[in-house]
Amino acid sequence: MRLTALAASGATLLAVVSGAAGLDAEHRILAALAMPPLVALVVVAWIAYRRLLPSALTALVLFGAAALLTSPVVHVAAAAASFAAAAVATAVTFRGEPAPRASVRDYVTLTKPRIMSLLLLTGVCGMFVGARGIPPVWLVAVTLVGLALACGGASALNHVIDRDIDRLMGERTRARPLAADRMPVTRALEFGLALSAFSFVLLASAVNVLTAALALVGNLFYVLVYTRWLKRTTPQNIVIGGAAGAVPPLVGWAAATGNLALPALWLFLIVFFWTPPHFWALALLIRENYAAARIPMLPVVRGVRSTARQIVAYSLVLVAVTVVPFAAGTLGVGYLVAALVLGGAFVWLGVRLLRETTPRHAALLFHYSLLYLALLFVAMALDPVLG
Repeated sequence: MRLTALAASGATLLAVVSGAAGLDAEHRILAALAMPPLVALVVVAWIAYRRLLPSALTALVLFGAAALLTSPVVHVAAAAASFAAAAVATAVTFRGEPAPRASVRDYVTLTKPRIMSLLLLTGVCGMFVGARGIPPVWLVAVTLVGLALACGGASALNHVIDRDIDRLMGERTRARPLAADRMPVTRALEFGLALSAFSFVLLASAVNVLTAALALVGNLFYVLVYTRWLKRTTPQNIVIGGAAGAVPPLVGWAAATGNLALPALWLFLIVFFWTPPHFWALALLIRENYAAARIPMLPVVRGVRSTARQIVAYSLVLVAVTVVPFAAGTLGVGYLVAALVLGGAFVWLGVRLLRETTPRHAALLFHYSLLYLALLFVAMALDPVLG
């Protein structure tokens, strides 16, 4: 049954991707090959595994609807939903006993909406910079939905992996759905997989394959490289792992242009170098929680003063990197002024934290860093529009 479900999911994914890539003949063949495992999955579910039937039947019906409906938008929506349902059906085959339902609020919590909002902002601003103006509204909407699904799926899988340390890191994380045992792990796993699958299919079909691949790479890097490996093994975890959070501007650029040019790299590097000082400021505030969970964050391993020095160093590099888009001719004077003013305040707060490493100064830097990145990317988006 598990092999059948995997075959159904894989075949559905290949059919959708081949259609998005414009391979008409191959698409028809792959779509035909996807039907037998989907039908077999429904039959097996009806006979021996009724819990699997809703998702399996949904996947089959939606796949058939996608084949019959000729409207591009409806076709894409049905195909995306079919693949998501097939992914859920596959996850159900690996589940044990029936799991109780969870609240809608807990499902929303799994997606980490506060973090997602900043990622979506950098993504849409990357679209404006790539388009050198205002992109089509439909393209912005579809890209934001696809990116939101990717971010939400990655966050849900992060909850699954981190549920053990969440119980050790204070009231804030102990109250999360999995750490507090309000939701079965299997539900969160299926939810994360479904969102990630739906994201890839939607972006590949309605935007382009490069955009979908970038969103998927960011998802996998955050879940497997940062959460599963780096976070628990090295104090440089957030330095390397910050690459995951720097992917949304690339997704936005690729959605607007269909390619990745050198200017897109500058957007990536800005978020990449912003992440360590932003996250280390938070780590200074909850250092004891990381120590209790045995997570080797920099303040735990190297101490408060060393972390403050690293924050200042990365802040200086960040300001230098933000000047590059102007020097390269990608963005204009208005952006440069905003980057220097915002960056000057960032460095000043870092220096003040180094002089007096108090929780108050760390909190101020942390909250300002969120405002800094948002305003900086808004300045990027406005520059080509107003210029």
